[in-house]
Amino acid sequence: MPTVSLADITPAIALGPLDGRYRKDTADLVDHLSEAALNRNRITVEVEWFIHLAQNSVIDGVRRLTDDEVSGLRAFAENFDADTIATLAAHEAVTVHDVKAVEYTIKEALVELGADDLSELVHFCCTSEDINNLSWALGVKGATVDVWLPRAKALIDSLADTASALAEVPMLSHTHGQPATPTTMGKELAVFIHRLRRQYERVEASEFLGKINGATGTYSAHLAAVPGADWPKLAKTFVEGSLGLTFNPLTTQIESHDWDAELFADIARFNRIAHNLATDMWTYISMNYFKQIPVAGATGSSTMPHKVNPIRFENAEANLELSCALLDSLASTLVTSRMQRDLTDSTSQRNIGVAYGHSVLALNNLVKGLERLAINEEALNADLNSNWEVLGEAIQSVMRAAGLQGVPGMDNPYETLKELTRGKRIDQADLQTFVAGLGLPEAETQLLTALTPATYIGVAAQLAESEVADWKARSQS
Repeated sequence: MPTVSLADITPAIALGPLDGRYRKDTADLVDHLSEAALNRNRITVEVEWFIHLAQNSVIDGVRRLTDDEVSGLRAFAENFDADTIATLAAHEAVTVHDVKAVEYTIKEALVELGADDLSELVHFCCTSEDINNLSWALGVKGATVDVWLPRAKALIDSLADTASALAEVPMLSHTHGQPATPTTMGKELAVFIHRLRRQYERVEASEFLGKINGATGTYSAHLAAVPGADWPKLAKTFVEGSLGLTFNPLTTQIESHDWDAELFADIARFNRIAHNLATDMWTYISMNYFKQIPVAGATGSSTMPHKVNPIRFENAEANLELSCALLDSLASTLVTSRMQRDLTDSTSQRNIGVAYGHSVLALNNLVKGLERLAINEEALNADLNSNWEVLGEAIQSVMRAAGLQGVPGMDNPYETLKELTRGKRIDQADLQTFVAGLGLPEAETQLLTALTPATYIGVAAQLAESEVADWKARSQS
């Protein structure tokens, strides 16, 4: 057995890779989805509710706050630091209740501000979940808007740059892993831009819901204490006006978390499309369609010095799978709560940051991977020139059109081309000889004779450029 426990080493060693090996990629999420961020948001919610009640003179005889008191309270919330964390921990060690620890910490701050005559207005008519649901909503909103969406946009931006540069570079397609109608590399990347963009826009349009309506969502304590107040209106103006969230007017003790499930499903779908991108890029690299630009000093293999491994795409693939597994679990767990309340959501929500972290790490790696690629047109052209049989589709389509226009001898074009090409390797001369003997009109004969796998790409380049232009116009607006 080891003589030294790693758990006793200072500074503390992270158990998980997101707080250890990959910390630099995920550190921005700490400001939104860590335990400390949750407590900072709790203090913000409690302080703003306190101010909301006082400044709206909700309780008769309770004075309004001075401007200095308001600014002092908000400064206390904004200056959340290591000392605040230590104070909260000391209170929680006694209360064994995290939200009660927040309440006591704010009351101490009121003493410092000389406003302790209003201390019982802190956490007034609130159940813990009133504070928690709003705090989580603020944290998830911040993580989504300030961290995840910019990383997702960076990936689409990188794809757009690459797709634009490669819009006209022809490539042999592979449907079912077999040679198929050519396309361009840029068009294939533009497909991912289009797919990712749709999910990005869904996430961007997400609502972040919150409630503050008491122990069972009925405002019972509120009306018992202050029967003359319009509590649903006060709650709505607070959630939307003070916190910038969307008000949920009808809940049990907890906010129902349906919005979380909707958001997590959209992020997971984005992840899965990005996963498809990672596996396709890995495959193109393995086919030598892309060369990887080595990083100076980096080791590809500990024993094979020639190797440059596609590690960015492999890392992304694995982390996207982990993120999706967590997001799927959260989405299915959070929407269920036994009758008016159970605590399954409490521990589940503490893994939202982990789910986001694996996604952010993966998106960063995809961007880095794309940046280290160079197109290998020699390999692309070699594949195209080795698969002239893919023009069989074009020839039989021209024959069909000619037959419909009354040109004789165009019977059974598909079967005719199948006999020529299926399971066989043919070259340019074979196809040109075949076309010359079909009896097509001169214009069609010349068109097919001049056609090559590299030019049989339809409007692929235009499709790529159009998608890139649409994304760039949208992202700059």
